[in-house]
Amino acid sequence: MRQFSSLRPLSRSLPVSRLSRGINTTRATKTTLVPPVSSLHTPTPNGVKPANYLESLSNRILFNYACIGLVTLNKPILNLVIKAFPLVPMSVIDFFIGKIYCGGSTPEQTIATGTELSKRGINNMMLSYTVEDAEGIKNINIDDLVKQTADSIDNILKPHIINQIESGKEAINDIPPGYLALKPSALVADPANVLLNYNNPAWADKWQTLNDDCAKITEQIDRLNNELLAKYPQRKSPFFVSVIDAEKYALQQGVYVLQRNLFKRFNRPDGFTQVVGTVQMYLKQGMDIIKLEEKLAKEGNYRVGLKLVRGAYIHSEPDRSVIHDTKEDTDVAYNTGIKYVLDSLSKDPTHSVLGHLVVASHNADSQKYATDVLASSSNDVTFKSNVVLGQLLGMCDDVTFELINNHGVKNIIKYVPWGPPIETKDYLLRRLQENGDAVRNDNGWPLVKNVLKVFKDRVFGKPQTVSVTTK
Repeated sequence: MRQFSSLRPLSRSLPVSRLSRGINTTRATKTTLVPPVSSLHTPTPNGVKPANYLESLSNRILFNYACIGLVTLNKPILNLVIKAFPLVPMSVIDFFIGKIYCGGSTPEQTIATGTELSKRGINNMMLSYTVEDAEGIKNINIDDLVKQTADSIDNILKPHIINQIESGKEAINDIPPGYLALKPSALVADPANVLLNYNNPAWADKWQTLNDDCAKITEQIDRLNNELLAKYPQRKSPFFVSVIDAEKYALQQGVYVLQRNLFKRFNRPDGFTQVVGTVQMYLKQGMDIIKLEEKLAKEGNYRVGLKLVRGAYIHSEPDRSVIHDTKEDTDVAYNTGIKYVLDSLSKDPTHSVLGHLVVASHNADSQKYATDVLASSSNDVTFKSNVVLGQLLGMCDDVTFELINNHGVKNIIKYVPWGPPIETKDYLLRRLQENGDAVRNDNGWPLVKNVLKVFKDRVFGKPQTVSVTTK
């Protein structure tokens, strides 16, 4: 990591995971889904090793991990599974691997997923209703999708965070917000053309419809934040946040304008930062976008929330010139972005223009870097409660476990897709396709053996150092 000369050195106490979802230059590989279990054992002061993350999982989820291991034994098997995937009934997919990556098809199932996550120290979620149509070919009922998305705040995120608060297990400002991911390509008809023509008067009506749909959902966020703040006035970060997801580079320019419009409306200078926009740091323009948003917010007297990701569209991006040349360049850009936002936020947490940060990464160094900066910076509760670490459900569980159990991290969430089975099936297929290299390289038979060892220890009564629940 010598290239981070301007940054604080990274700790090496975490296993180094590969990048996730898209960074695949000549020297880049993707995130590890499951590293060797032995690498996660860290002695405690009394000399007893804590349980590894597999031992913290329920029997059902362990079974699902064993299935993932079998699917990824070698490249031919993985490719065969990917090819056959569309023909397999969703009920079969859900039984064997679905529980790892998806929260469920109903609010009740998704709340249950949140409850299981909280038992592992993951105290909130970023919900994503998995219906999208970037190509404009599915004939989606947009009004129904907007309603389902907005209702999920009241039906899932609200009861979940209230349960977390009322349980008293964590201080109220140690519980991260509940996030709602909004995919622009899912919230308007013919989304690609709408986003491409955001400044074209001929498309003004549809562009306004997209803005109105996002605003309609975020109005629910605003209402519930005010409602719960009246009940819990000691809260220093929002209870709920709208997150605008990224799109492909050509469409992303319209997304920047969309999220900026929402910043202006909902991120008031004297209130919570209720809208977070996504910046893809594998793009060469990443840091420029952060600085531009900060500049415009200062001029417009509003606040900016940011979710920093490395990027999701490496395989489909036709213009390679917009992406950093190497993985190392992307790493530098990503950690520089973290430092820039944290430095700004720490100086005046209540009024900082950059008011909220989600470090969305499966890279262990970046997650630990953000944790180290938080630990060494201001002890201000507003500052610390407005910085959150996030990963996809079912991904990076080794790093999540390490951060929670060996570094005392509480500000951590999982991105939880949920919704109709046919749509979650599409999402699961993308997980296999996008993370195929990582899955193939880092799971397979070693994962199967490690899962079988945990089952063996449970059957024959080996003492567990963490409580294990089963569904």
